[in-house]
Amino acid sequence: MKAIWLEDGNIEQVEIPAPVPPSGEALVAVRTAGVCATDLELIRGYYPYTGVLGHEFVGEVVSAPGRPDLTGIRVTGEINAACGTCPTCLRGDRTHCENRTVLGILSRDGAFAEYLALPVENLHPVPADVPDEAAVFTEPLAAALEILEQVTIAPGDRVLLVGAGRLGQLIARVLAATGCDLTVLAKYPAQQRLLGLAGIRATDPGREPVQTGFDVVVEATGSQTGFETARKCVRPRGTIVLKSTYKGRIEADFSAVVVDEITLVGSRCGPFDKALAMLASGAVDPRPLIDGRFPLARGVEAIRKAGGPGVMKILLKN
Repeated sequence: MKAIWLEDGNIEQVEIPAPVPPSGEALVAVRTAGVCATDLELIRGYYPYTGVLGHEFVGEVVSAPGRPDLTGIRVTGEINAACGTCPTCLRGDRTHCENRTVLGILSRDGAFAEYLALPVENLHPVPADVPDEAAVFTEPLAAALEILEQVTIAPGDRVLLVGAGRLGQLIARVLAATGCDLTVLAKYPAQQRLLGLAGIRATDPGREPVQTGFDVVVEATGSQTGFETARKCVRPRGTIVLKSTYKGRIEADFSAVVVDEITLVGSRCGPFDKALAMLASGAVDPRPLIDGRFPLARGVEAIRKAGGPGVMKILLKN
């Protein structure tokens, strides 16, 4: 099968055998996959991964031993494959399984290919009225919704979102639905335009002074400078939610974090069922975020385009 392979920071189109799923796993024919900032950071060396990239996808089940009812069904899938037996799994934290593999990120080939394999328990049927180009956003939309699983945000709370890229756009839409007093720092005009279409206030940090005293600040810049901005903008005893993953480390004045009693919350994977329900209801339509569609055969070109300044979602299609 065709696939996009990452090794030592280089990506290339390859031909490799289709996966042979072990017991309990399904074979899925990938229909559409999305390029994520994490994919780009893996190429830069964020984590030492070698294999097929990609973890945002919608596909069709080819075979699912023990679940013949899934054959031919459109699905998306949770990316963490847990062992189910380690202490972390047994206490219910399967996304932090000590022995997990992660689709396209850790010891498991990903979705930039014609086929992938995932545990049957990771698969979620896609509602019939959710098209592929919306369903492919399920994983990042779930990651955005995870913020509300971790932090209580009430109508009227002053909330700042730092960053309005691929994930930030989805986070903005999720936060806006809470009725909070939301401000988004958006660097590029295209980001500001997309937020405006959704009725969300955008501030250009290069042109306007950034306010302070926010109850909650969500950092989603994908850069090392985002935390410094978040720290300056949150009020004492406020909360900073960290969504960025990237190569490198940050320097921070943690004495000030202690003195101001700031709560730091790391946040990544989230609830797929709620994300699919939001897509099905039309509460969020992510399709305006699509900046390009490429066949898998042009996957290397697509990924390079995705790394351009201000580029939103790039899709690979089979």
